[in-house]
Order: sequence, then structure tokens, then C-alpha cells
Amino acid sequence: MILPTPGTIPLEFAVIEFIPRRNHCNVDNGWCANQANQFTKPRIFRTMALRDILVYPDSRLRKRATPVETVDSAVTQLIDDMAQTMYGAPGIGLAATQVNVSKRIVVIDISEAHDQLQVFINPVICGSGERVETEEGCLSVPGIVAPVSRFSQAHVTALDRHGVPFELQTEGLLAICIQHEVDHLDGKVFVDYLSQLKRDRIRKHLVRESRPEATGVARSKENTPAL
Repeated sequence: MILPTPGTIPLEFAVIEFIPRRNHCNVDNGWCANQANQFTKPRIFRTMALRDILVYPDSRLRKRATPVETVDSAVTQLIDDMAQTMYGAPGIGLAATQVNVSKRIVVIDISEAHDQLQVFINPVICGSGERVETEEGCLSVPGIVAPVSRFSQAHVTALDRHGVPFELQTEGLLAICIQHEVDHLDGKVFVDYLSQLKRDRIRKHLVRESRPEATGVARSKENTPAL
């Protein structure tokens, strides 16, 4: 998951490239905030990551992750790789599914200093509280933000990086983030909550952006082996 920034693209502009703009707009409620002059072409940071991040509509993002049976050195190495990948992207959350590893592992760091990594192995969540609509972005859907409705609170049970069970009651951004990442483990992407028209628009845009002549940046392809 990522936080919306001036460099991300509202849905209505998702099919436009290299067009200077001065407003960042939420297409569903008409809200606009003045921004410095920006380009609508998304910025891609894949070369900084230890592991390639799968990009929607890659079919591997639809695979449901399986539980981790033993927290061993391979799992902790994966966690370290995921953390560096998330920080390098940059993002505030990453699920193992997004780096083509079908295991139920999530890393999150919502701190401003990026120094409070949280690890969730085999997370089970239970949403509660009112439903709130927030702007979400995703490392697997680069350059796109859209409003998504989720529970304002979530109770989480999981294992930490040492395999020790813990429980955590979350709210606010952390609650939104953990719900977003567990969706990934279940084969869902945040754009699934949008209309078919908007999903089609995003899919076409990202497929076009994945062409080497469009960005000059190599994207993760479906025949790329897991690392």
C-alpha cells in the first residue's frame, strides 16, 4: 500500500500521459486540492527494490496465499527482502503475494521516519467500528489512487518475525493498511472495489505503461520466476 501523493493519478486521468496539471482531483466527489505543477505519468521505482513487485493485472496477484508452517531462516530472509522492497518502492505496506511469494506474510511501516517495521505472519483480521472511505494507492497499481470503504478498526492475530503469536487492536491508517494487505493475501486488489468501467480503464493504462517503449523500465512479467 502507498499513501496518495501529488505524483499519483486520479482515475479520470488514468489514461492520460505527460499532461501537466495543477489540480489533484477525487473523481467521485469532485474534491480538488491545489498542487504544484505535476505530470500525470506515474513514477516507477522498481530498480531500487530487492524483489520485483507484480503489477496489476498480473494474474499471479489473484493467487490466494498459503499459511506459513514454520518461521525459519528462509522466512526471515523473505521478511527482510520485503521490508527493503517496500522502503525502496516507496510504500507503507507490502504483502508477500506482491513479490510473487504465495505465503501469508505482510510487512507494514506507517511511521514518518520509516523506522517502525511491523511484521504479520498468518494474519487473521476482524473489522469493526464504522466504515470510512479513504484514498488508497498500491505498489501493484502504480500511479493510481481511488476511494475505498473499509472498517475504521481491525483486530489482528498473527505471528511476529520470530514466530511468537500476538494480538493487536488497530485503528486509523494502520487498520486500513492491514485490511488492504490481507486482501492481497486473499488474491484481491483494491481496484476490485471500483466499478468495472474504472477497472478496465486502469487495466488498459497499466498494460500500456508496461511496454518498454512507454516507460523504458522493465516490469515484472508473468514468466519471471519467484526469487
